[in-house]
Amino acid sequence: MVNVGILGATGMVGQRFIELLGDHPDLELTTLTASKRSAGKKYEDAVTWYLDCKIPEIARNITVVDTDPNEVKDVDIVFSALPADIARIVEPQFAEAGMVVASNAAAMRMEPDVPLVIPEVNPEHLELVELQRKNRGWDGFIVTNPNCSTIALAMTLKPLYDQFKLEKVYVSTMQAVSGAGYNGVPSMAIVDNLVPFIGGEEEKMENETLHLLGDLDGNTVTPASFGVSASCHRVAVLDGHTEAVFIEMSEEFNVDEVKKSFHEFQGLPQKLDLYSAPAAPIIIREEENRPQPRMDRNAEHGMAVTVGRIRKDNVFNKTLKYILVGHNTIRGAAGASILNAELINEIIL
Repeated sequence: MVNVGILGATGMVGQRFIELLGDHPDLELTTLTASKRSAGKKYEDAVTWYLDCKIPEIARNITVVDTDPNEVKDVDIVFSALPADIARIVEPQFAEAGMVVASNAAAMRMEPDVPLVIPEVNPEHLELVELQRKNRGWDGFIVTNPNCSTIALAMTLKPLYDQFKLEKVYVSTMQAVSGAGYNGVPSMAIVDNLVPFIGGEEEKMENETLHLLGDLDGNTVTPASFGVSASCHRVAVLDGHTEAVFIEMSEEFNVDEVKKSFHEFQGLPQKLDLYSAPAAPIIIREEENRPQPRMDRNAEHGMAVTVGRIRKDNVFNKTLKYILVGHNTIRGAAGASILNAELINEIIL
């Protein structure tokens, strides 16, 4: 068993980590960290639990410690659910102390020597770990997963990028309120409403997508060359991001070929049979009114992306259109970091 801890264990994403690690066969949860006001308390006394399940028994009686590497003992991997401003300071401290940091935070994602990884999309980028250790003199290292909306988009783009030449990608998101945290969007701001702006989200989608699909050349990632334009919006949905995707292809294409590409898509996690890996990373729904977040966000335990309404544009005949749904706090956050850790444990540790 690999001993793991969670940094920022009392927040929404921290709680998802605990839920997903509750019966994990290879990762044993031993340590939970939070702010100083929570340190010293049993986890069940320190947390305001938001999920619709009970606090898993593995976490209930763990005594919370301060988010300080000196307080974390005998841990191999820590999962970071920290806010970006804190993560930028704290995550390097844990890596320097010899731990692997599997981070969901945005702080280190675009650092040139820090792998930004979706295991089905770009596992080869983990080769940057050795460069990172050399550059920074660390015994440990940091690996990040992308933004929640980026993960769902990039997973569907990967099989298309491998088979077709993409010219431009336009994406319009309808993102769940859980993506902003429990206190992130006041109820009176979102009920009977839609908020047409999420700070920094569009830039993350545009930059991270090209980085994920880019080529690792030696010690440098060269971004993919197609264009990405995103428009991001918050909607009154609890969990599950929905995205409308429009792709300009360089050549004519057949919709059946696109569906075949989605259907047959498999990555390294599926080949290695990793515990959290969905058997089908991309699920196709043929109904005209699917996917929907309430009905499709939990596909493959929340780790798959569901696509539907796959069609050719009636006006622009080289343009592909589809809708996708992905669970933003599972596949888009905690589950993504856990799958990264499983892959790291398999091929690096």
